[in-house]
Amino acid sequence: MSAVRIDHVTKIFPGHSVRDAPVLALDDVSLDIADREFCSIIGHSGCGKTTLLNLLAGFEKPTAGTIVVDGTPVGAPSWQRSMVFQDYALFPWLTVEQNISFGLEMKKVPLEARQAVIAAQIRLVGLAGFEKRYPHQLSGGMKQRVSIARALSVEPQVLLMDEPFAALDAQNRALMQQEMGRLLAEADAASRRTMVLVTHSIEEAIVLSDRIVVLSSRPGRVKEVLRVDLPRPRDEDDPAFIALRHRLRALINEEIAAQRATAP
Repeated sequence: MSAVRIDHVTKIFPGHSVRDAPVLALDDVSLDIADREFCSIIGHSGCGKTTLLNLLAGFEKPTAGTIVVDGTPVGAPSWQRSMVFQDYALFPWLTVEQNISFGLEMKKVPLEARQAVIAAQIRLVGLAGFEKRYPHQLSGGMKQRVSIARALSVEPQVLLMDEPFAALDAQNRALMQQEMGRLLAEADAASRRTMVLVTHSIEEAIVLSDRIVVLSSRPGRVKEVLRVDLPRPRDEDDPAFIALRHRLRALINEEIAAQRATAP
């Protein structure tokens, strides 16, 4: 069953002035994402990955085509879809537990239920003992764990992630990939969410995904969709991992070469 249906979506951005030509960012993109599937979107810079994620979130509207989540057309932001941003987007004046609580308060969840959810999310992301800390007292990786816990706390049907680990150093990025992989491996059928990740990292996409969507260079079109049939946790030295990484790099390099060939 599809949790997300992207049906012939095109997005055109108008020029900034009358002399600027409109920009065709996405062209006739169609994609189904299954319930509880982890789907990554990769491609060369400027291919429309983040634009597609913003359309899924309801921050932008398609110029043509439709996006449906769990049978409901996407027309605006909703609790149905939570976003994890690259820059954490935490409230600096709130503690860890207060940041996680924010969405629950907006949804008017009763205090006792709210406290239970906060405690469960803090355990899930491994931040027990840091409940009263403020964002400036946390490492980058810990801040992103809070951001993920906050997004999950409102029980979205779809969790959207825009380069969530890109701001981290290499060591913390690898750690967060491992942590996210652990969450995916440990989640039961009832607690697992449909997840859509935009990333520039091929390795990250393979480590986390059930399927990987490769977009062409602008205008973004679905170039290829590959299934990741590897056990979790994933071993980057596994020959199957290496072969998939090679295939994905080849697909993106094809687009880079094509873009250079057509550049003025």
